[in-house]
Amino acid sequence: MLLENKRLLVTGVLTEKSIAWQVARLAQEQGAEVVLTGFGRGLRLTERVAARLPRPTDVLELDVTREDQLDTVVADLEGRWGELDGVLHAVAHAPRAALGGGFLDARWPEVASAMEVSAYSFVALGRAFSPLLARSGGGSVVGLDFDSSVAWHAYDWMGVAKTTLEGCARYLARDLGGQGTRVNLVAAGPLRTAAARAIPGAEAVSDAWPYRAPLGWDVHDGEPVARVVCALFSDWMPAVTGEIVRVDGGAHAVGPSTATSP
Repeated sequence: MLLENKRLLVTGVLTEKSIAWQVARLAQEQGAEVVLTGFGRGLRLTERVAARLPRPTDVLELDVTREDQLDTVVADLEGRWGELDGVLHAVAHAPRAALGGGFLDARWPEVASAMEVSAYSFVALGRAFSPLLARSGGGSVVGLDFDSSVAWHAYDWMGVAKTTLEGCARYLARDLGGQGTRVNLVAAGPLRTAAARAIPGAEAVSDAWPYRAPLGWDVHDGEPVARVVCALFSDWMPAVTGEIVRVDGGAHAVGPSTATSP
């Protein structure tokens, strides 16, 4: 029971294939209380899939770009628990014009949207929930990342947003460290999620990944990523902050291969 008595807020659940859903499921199995968030047209999907968790849980409306909705969720958790042990930021979005080969064509409105949703919202979550986290002794803020050390095919401005996310995580770790809050990112290998399907041409990266990774990689299995997120939520990593933990079968550690199939 790695997370016994922990109280967690999990964003970004849309389907059972979502990394965030796997995190919520595993966290419940490890003893945590979990509340999910959703918004807009996806709220109904989140509510539906929440019922498939080991223990059905509440879903709160939260558009991470809206301060009023952040305030409302903070107030709900204040009344519900009075404190908070962890927050998962599993939110990313870029307009189609900023993906799939549109790097040079995208204009600032599309780029600004990608940056706000995919990077700045991480800071907004940390700022909003920091008082509740402080009451639990500091707690943990975890975000989902994708390796941004190279320029990936089709990823374009989302890749730049992930680079910005990594910078945000370091500065947030610095500023929340004084209250004991740990801030980390988990850089997952490519998975067949709804978010991945929204990136035109993403399969060029994901299809080759299992052959690059020394440990292999199952693009349909998000549990290895969820396990690391739950470990970061736990009390077993008390001195880890400002870190990017790569969960990708080791692909980041080796050079590209000319092989594309076994």
